[in-house]
Amino acid sequence: MRGFAEKDRNGRATPCVALPYLETQKMDEATELKKLRWRCRRGMRELDQLFGRYLDRCWLQAPTDEREVFLFLLESEDDKLWRWFMGYEECPHAAPAALIARIRALPA
Repeated sequence: MRGFAEKDRNGRATPCVALPYLETQKMDEATELKKLRWRCRRGMRELDQLFGRYLDRCWLQAPTDEREVFLFLLESEDDKLWRWFMGYEECPHAAPAALIARIRALPA
């Protein structure tokens, strides 16, 4: 499972495993969005809507490090995501926790 390691010298959490998706895939934005939309389908309507909302409103303007955090969330298990997004548990990593809070705050 991909996770976040200690903070780097700039105070940002760094991925434990490189995300080859961002490093090696070169595709146009429309194709990238289609692939991401498919990956956002979780089987839980609430998670589908939250991820879709972020994808529609924030993805294109998001910096690379935020995109990596979003991809980390997509790699996470649904039961963990559910608990984190619904506030039953706090995400143990600072960067994903901040993005979860931002996604939850997006208006419906």
